[in-house]
Amino acid sequence: MNNILFGICGPTASGKTGLAIEVAKRVGAEIVSADSMQIYKGMDILSAKPTEDEMQGIPHHMIGVIETSAYFSASHYREMAGKAIESIKSRGKVPILCGGTGLYIDAVTRGMRFSEKSDEKLRNELKAISEQPGGELILHNMLKEMDPEAAEKYPPGDVRRVIRSIEINKLTGMTRKEQEYRDSLIKDTYDARLFAIDWPRDQLYDRINRRVDIMVKGGLINEVSSLMKEVEKGETTSVQAIGYKEIAEALKGEIAMSDAITHLKTATRNYAKRQITWFKRDPRVTWLPVDDVSILADQIAEIIMHMEAQHGKLS
Repeated sequence: MNNILFGICGPTASGKTGLAIEVAKRVGAEIVSADSMQIYKGMDILSAKPTEDEMQGIPHHMIGVIETSAYFSASHYREMAGKAIESIKSRGKVPILCGGTGLYIDAVTRGMRFSEKSDEKLRNELKAISEQPGGELILHNMLKEMDPEAAEKYPPGDVRRVIRSIEINKLTGMTRKEQEYRDSLIKDTYDARLFAIDWPRDQLYDRINRRVDIMVKGGLINEVSSLMKEVEKGETTSVQAIGYKEIAEALKGEIAMSDAITHLKTATRNYAKRQITWFKRDPRVTWLPVDDVSILADQIAEIIMHMEAQHGKLS
């Protein structure tokens, strides 16, 4: 079976979804979302999910399949997305990854191992410590003793990753660096060929600001209000969605809504900056100069068809 997997990646608001759909129309593909927030139900505006009209009849996978109150990890994504990809291939279709969550793309394409071990009691104990006065610093000092390099990488405020690093160390005895080295010895799951649109930074930031304004007009505030009630039901990663914290603070009366929207634009631009850094370091990514989406789609479709001519059907 052909192991080549194509994907459209890059920063938020760069036009990934529209490009992936146009490519899919040209080569008979189905799209597998690689977005850590689109995976959740009830976060249509917050995660900028494509609407039914925008999908143009192209099947999409890994969108709106998890309850917002559920905990979901890269390990869970790898398992579910891997099954979706193989299902698409088994039907003679071409799977195309599409998203900006680099860890999810790596999880499904690279031969990464994830610690499946977890201890709910330990995690709850660590979480309780973090909620105490000075608790974040206590946890960070704990991590510093176990894994100094991880402690340097994750600041005290990154509570979720600090807790997970402590948990992994206690359960496996491994540091993050040891785990990464072990992962580096594993063969990639797929031969990924990734594409991203290389927007000038000022133009990308303008697109982000306009998108936030559209999201607010489209009902973002009501969506976050509903989500706030849902996330109370359990431990969830959905609250990490950019926009949730900012709008929730305004709904609680902690800041003005106008300030929350300004903070949201800033947070989204900063996130895009981190995404660009992530994907620029990935040698598998081909950066395409900004052009009409139909022209870019033609270019990628031609590459896919050329690969099929060389290696056989990519399914």
